[in-house]
Amino acid sequence: MIKKFEIKSHDGPGRIGKLDGELTPRVFLKDELKIAPSEGSAHNIDREIAEFNVKETLRLAEENADECDVAVIQGSKYIDLRVECLKKLEEIGYNGFIIANGDALLTNFRELVEVIVTLKKEAKKSSYFIFPFAELSFMPILTYMGIDGFLADAANYYSYLNVLQTPTKAYDLNTYPIYESITQEELEKKNLENMEFVIREIHAHMKNRSLRNLVEERSTTTPQNISTLKILNRDYMDYLLEYTQLF
Repeated sequence: MIKKFEIKSHDGPGRIGKLDGELTPRVFLKDELKIAPSEGSAHNIDREIAEFNVKETLRLAEENADECDVAVIQGSKYIDLRVECLKKLEEIGYNGFIIANGDALLTNFRELVEVIVTLKKEAKKSSYFIFPFAELSFMPILTYMGIDGFLADAANYYSYLNVLQTPTKAYDLNTYPIYESITQEELEKKNLENMEFVIREIHAHMKNRSLRNLVEERSTTTPQNISTLKILNRDYMDYLLEYTQLF
């Protein structure tokens, strides 16, 4: 059931690929992914619990390897456990991965960068990564770090919070009534349309080798963008430059 993932080009660590005939980065609908069951947990837990959850996740992933093509990387706040989970999932045969606890990582930018960069360095080149619940303005920098896709569930998640996602800002409609009368379903549709627009925007910049320009432009929109880019520039420049073309 494993899907072949081909890398077509790089723009920094970010890459344009092809999966099932469609270009990545892309938005994934959950019903088009066959995700192996996993033992989820909170991000900030004791190591013993995290170790148990990784063990159970691996057991479930192996039991369902014939029917599933995407697995979840567990490990909570312990990066070595996440790497162990990734390596053993690859040994089982998976090459598509969802990074667990994405919402928690988005509140700790240093850990977010360390998790993504470490997993990308340790993973096989043929493995692809999907990030859940990202705000739209943050998608370019996640792509720049090497994320290959985003779950469409984010559009639904933010619609339940009554938040409108735009390419540059998230608007709480309770505070900013941009649409005074909008249903949850209509808001979800708008959020998904804007997700697809940002993916198109990312593709256009990657084809022009200007993804870094888009990342820097978006870095001015939110504190999380500013902090993440500063951490990347300061601590992971070698990683950023590895696939950056020289002109």
